[in-house]
Amino acid sequence: MFEYVGAIHMHSIYSDGSGTVEEIVKFAQEIGLDFIILTDHNTLRALSEGYEGWHGSTMLLVGCEINDRKNKNHYLAFNIDKTYSTRLSAKEYIRRIKEDGGIGFLAHPHEKRTHMKEHPPYPWTEWDTNDFTGIEIWNHMSEWMENLTEQNKYQAFLHPLRTIVAPLPETLKIWDELNLKRRITGIGGVDAHAHKHNLLGFFEVEVFPYKVLFKSIKTHILSEQEIKKRKTSLDASKEIIYGCLERGSCFIANDYHGDSRGFRFFAKARNKIYQMGETIKHTGKVNLKVMLPSVKGEIKLIHNGKQIDSVDANSSEFIVKQKGVYRIEVYLNKKAWIFSNHIRIGV
Repeated sequence: MFEYVGAIHMHSIYSDGSGTVEEIVKFAQEIGLDFIILTDHNTLRALSEGYEGWHGSTMLLVGCEINDRKNKNHYLAFNIDKTYSTRLSAKEYIRRIKEDGGIGFLAHPHEKRTHMKEHPPYPWTEWDTNDFTGIEIWNHMSEWMENLTEQNKYQAFLHPLRTIVAPLPETLKIWDELNLKRRITGIGGVDAHAHKHNLLGFFEVEVFPYKVLFKSIKTHILSEQEIKKRKTSLDASKEIIYGCLERGSCFIANDYHGDSRGFRFFAKARNKIYQMGETIKHTGKVNLKVMLPSVKGEIKLIHNGKQIDSVDANSSEFIVKQKGVYRIEVYLNKKAWIFSNHIRIGV
C-alpha cells in the first residue's frame, strides 16, 4: 500500500481565513504534506481561479464547506465543481452532491458550547439521511473551542497543540453505530483559519496558524495505486485520493505526538487480505493485524463501539470470530494518537 499524508478542512481569505491560498500551500510544503483539501465556506473560488493541482510535491484539492440557512449542518463537500444554495435543507444538498458524483463528510457534528457567543456551536442535526460519505470524527479547532475556559485560555492560545485530547465520545459512538448499517468513513480535520486575536489589549496572537495545525490532526490514505508526484495527472491523482476517502482506506492521527506514517490495520480471512473500509461477508475466524511505525503504543481493539482487548506493543494480532465492526485506537504515552477506519465482518 502506498501511503499519502494530508490535512483536510481549512479556510483562506476567500471565506473566513486569514491566509492566501499561496501562503497555505507554502506552509503545507514546508511541513511535507502530500495533499491538502481547502474548504472555504460556500465558495469554490480557489478552484475557478486555477489553484487546484500540484504545487511542488504537495497537491492542493479544492472543496467547500456548506451549511443550511440556520448555519447548522456543516458539510465538507469534495470532488464537486459547483456550489449549492444555503437555502436548501441539509438532506437536499447532501443528496444533490452525491447525485453529482461528489463525496461529503459531516463536519464537527457534536458541537454544543455555550460560553462563546461570538462563536456559537454548529452541530449536525439532520441524521435522517443515508447520502453522506462519512464523518469528521476529529476536528482540531472544534475540540479546542469546546474545551476553552477562562482558566486555560492563555495556555490554550499559546500552545494550541497541547490542548487537543481525543475525538468526542459521542462522535465515536454514532460513527460505530452507523457502521453497523453501512460503511461510514472517518476523517480528521484541522479546521484552520489562522484567526488573529488581541490579548490583554495589546498582545496579538494568531490562533491556529496553518503551519502549526498542519503538524497535528492528519488523514493518511492508503492506496494500491502510486501517485507519482508531478507526473500522475491531476484527474488520476484526485481519483486516487477521493477514492480512498470514499472507501475508508485511511486512518486519522494526531501526528503532534509522533509520526504515524507506517501504521497498518488489515484482516486476513480464508487466505485473503482485507483493508480498512472493506467488508468481509462471511463469518468465522478472522485474523486482525496491527502494525505501528517502530514505536510501542497501547493498541486497543474496538468491536461495535466497545473495547474488547488491548496490548502494549508495536504490533499485534487479534483473532476474532464475532460479526460486527472492528477498528483500532492507539495511545502513545497515554495520549490519543491513531484512529483507524473500520473493517466490517458479516454485516
